[in-house]
Amino acid sequence: MKRIIPTLIFGTMATLNMNAVVDKTFNYHVDRFADIEVLRYEVPEFHRLSLQQKKMLYYLSQAAQMGRDIIWDQNGKYNLQIRQLLENIYTGYNGDRNSADFKAFEKYLKQVWFGNGIHHHYSTDKFRPEFSKAFFEEQVASIPDSDLPLAPGQTRAEMMEVLIPVIFDPAVMAKRVNQDGTQDVVATSANNLYGDGVTQKEVEDFYAKMKNPNDETPVSYGLNAKVVKKDGKIQEEKYHLTGLYGPAIAEIIYWLDMAKSVAENDAQKAYITKLIDYYVTGDLKLFDEYSILWAEDTQSDIDFVNGFIESYGDPLGMTGSWESYVNFKNIASSSRTNKISSNAQWFEDHSPVDPRFRKDKVKGVSAKVITAAMLAGDAFPSTAIGINLPNSNWIRAQHGSKSVTLENITEAYDMASHGNGFNEEFVIDEPTKKMLDEYLYITDMLHTDLHECLGHASGRLMPGVDQDALKENGSALEEARADLFALYYVADPKLLELGILDNPDAYQAEYYKFMLNGLMTQLNRIEPGNNVEEAHMRNRQLIAKWVLENGRKKGKGGKDVVELVKKNGKTYVKINDYPKLRELFGNLLAEIQRIKSEGDYKAGNDLIQKYAVKVDPKIHKEVLDRFSKLDIPPYRGFINPVYTPEYDTAGEITDITISYPENYADQMLRLSRDYSPLTK
Repeated sequence: MKRIIPTLIFGTMATLNMNAVVDKTFNYHVDRFADIEVLRYEVPEFHRLSLQQKKMLYYLSQAAQMGRDIIWDQNGKYNLQIRQLLENIYTGYNGDRNSADFKAFEKYLKQVWFGNGIHHHYSTDKFRPEFSKAFFEEQVASIPDSDLPLAPGQTRAEMMEVLIPVIFDPAVMAKRVNQDGTQDVVATSANNLYGDGVTQKEVEDFYAKMKNPNDETPVSYGLNAKVVKKDGKIQEEKYHLTGLYGPAIAEIIYWLDMAKSVAENDAQKAYITKLIDYYVTGDLKLFDEYSILWAEDTQSDIDFVNGFIESYGDPLGMTGSWESYVNFKNIASSSRTNKISSNAQWFEDHSPVDPRFRKDKVKGVSAKVITAAMLAGDAFPSTAIGINLPNSNWIRAQHGSKSVTLENITEAYDMASHGNGFNEEFVIDEPTKKMLDEYLYITDMLHTDLHECLGHASGRLMPGVDQDALKENGSALEEARADLFALYYVADPKLLELGILDNPDAYQAEYYKFMLNGLMTQLNRIEPGNNVEEAHMRNRQLIAKWVLENGRKKGKGGKDVVELVKKNGKTYVKINDYPKLRELFGNLLAEIQRIKSEGDYKAGNDLIQKYAVKVDPKIHKEVLDRFSKLDIPPYRGFINPVYTPEYDTAGEITDITISYPENYADQMLRLSRDYSPLTK
């Protein structure tokens, strides 16, 4: 997995981004419910695109939205049916929309929309409806049979017999992704990536027989398939044009073909063609060929991701969730990432890891800052702020990778966070607050750049090591490896030499934010009594707790490098020795790189279990209490802008306009109406 997810926003000064032109009148806020706030993002510089580029962006955006049903179905076998049923109730409701039951129903529907199904997008726990079962049954009874989303051959009564416990019983399909290594994570996960009765061991044995440990160009087995059991035999059902999700893939192919007709250059046309071929056949070797062509295209302005990419939704870290990003290059801000990527070999050579695990020659590392124009699938409504692809280790080693930072998304998060009171509540003192105000925005952006551009692209596997050797811990350990690489180098004098930073102590802002988040504030995203489950959160807690423990009495004057202190009855993070903290980050990076390079499952699992999973209940309660007074939502996501083609009398597109007219419900209902090829 090569993606960085935003942490809780500190509300730093976005004006420190000297390349950005911020419209202070733009309304970022859209909706607020449960633990979620929905924002909109601006697409600056859209007007500078040529008509050809605008057409391509529009066609790619259509392809992106056509995949929406896929992620819903991957997330749960009843999600599409439930979405249709809930939306029918919502749009046809004739009662009091201010009643307690309807308000609770509306909240639940908005949660389901945001989670692309009945499970929380981050914790993957099932949503708990606060409306009564009687209310739900009454509303369903009012819908004519012709408008019910019945499965083939299913009666109304049979549908309700299935869906009532799925929606209302907390024990049924309780968690979409179970990462508890003490259980069968396949059998106890409620996603729809595996068929009924399939076990973890059966899946692992099935793919173990396919893999050749001596293959220098291994395909990513399982990336685009559902594993099922038929007549007692394990087999794949592939995602492709004539297989699973065929109707949606047909629409995606149509719009990709339209995009190919206005491609910016031959290289872009070639990789779009290869992607279409892959969608038609489901052949993973074609996907690798596409990935190589895509990674090597560094000239195109318009760019996109479209496919079964990231494996967070799979407890075994194999099957890709469908997602799409459509974007174009932020030319001004990309000068920063260009400086970093052009020095990739220097960073690799000076990494604190064992030289055996470094790349002798870093190939094809490219990086840019982008303006997101459309988010879809697993990237919507909640999205990353940085991406590094392809995920295949051998492609990265032999052909390189492409890293992007989504600056307009970060900008939207930041602008929507000003004055939220977070710093005043959680930051230890005024000098630290001042440091964060001055340097956190730029160092946070640099952390994302370094994480994606260099962190994920660094290091190598030893010969014969399976890229899936770390199993259920692979995603968390990979994110920790990339974060540690970024943390180590954000403090390096090389960034001053390159002219990216102008103060040798600027990195301290990022260090303080990371430790505060890893030790305390990210716990606001966890329900009382729960463990840390999500891979990015496990990564951050692992790092923060490891350096807290391993920095005891090792700082200046024999002090702890980092400590938790009490002031006026509240707990704060205090960093006593920033240079020593950097050294600790380097030490942990060296160990996690060794674990990955050697495929040391036991050592990786020991780190995860000791530092990444368990929550201190006292700290957790305090964090929740302090956040409750601030009323800051733990999670944020976005709705997309609307692109509208304008035509002349001959039916030719003369322009594409952008607008932001919709509220959250409007957009979600429109998507279900216009982009639902699997439910028609």
